[in-house]
Amino acid sequence: MPTSRSYRDQCGVARALDIVGERWALLVVRELLFVPQRFSELRHALPNASSNLLADRLRELEQHGVIQRRKLSGAQVYELTERGRKLEPIVLALGDWGSEAPGPPEPAALSATSALIFLRRGVRHDPDAPPIVGRLDLDGSVWTVRVEAGQVEVRSGEPVTADVSLRTDPRTLGRLMGDRAMLDGVLAEGGAALVGDKGVLERLLYGGRS
Repeated sequence: MPTSRSYRDQCGVARALDIVGERWALLVVRELLFVPQRFSELRHALPNASSNLLADRLRELEQHGVIQRRKLSGAQVYELTERGRKLEPIVLALGDWGSEAPGPPEPAALSATSALIFLRRGVRHDPDAPPIVGRLDLDGSVWTVRVEAGQVEVRSGEPVTADVSLRTDPRTLGRLMGDRAMLDGVLAEGGAALVGDKGVLERLLYGGRS
């Protein structure tokens, strides 16, 4: 059932936690940073949250004006409101801080959004390097990743043209970004499919000029 617990504390930190401090709430916000999602897509991205618990969190976040529902291509989706979008730098800063903490025990989930956040924030790109447009197919969802002037832009959907394309799953992408030495083996074993120049993919995943 939805919770109505409160810290009963006037501090803005406590009042914020009254809204987004419940388990899974901020992870729902994380999943909606890049694109609106259907309930089934959120369940896939958060496999350790039960359907009932996820439904409760969505209901609470909607009641507090953090998310809203709308129809998109005939399906109901959830998306961040303008107020909810203000949580983005907070969620990203938490991710930066948490990346230094020990990893969870296996099996551990990793969503496409999580992997893309790391790609956007955890990889340092040479601002003088040529731009890259990458196409990432992660579990059937296609993303466009553009790197230019050292900045990374991520958006949902097909690029008009792509310099390189990679098809894999989010966990494999996360492993690849964490260990460059794995790339050749994963490609050879079929854990990822590459279209284009491997050197361009390496620039996309690891930064630098080559």
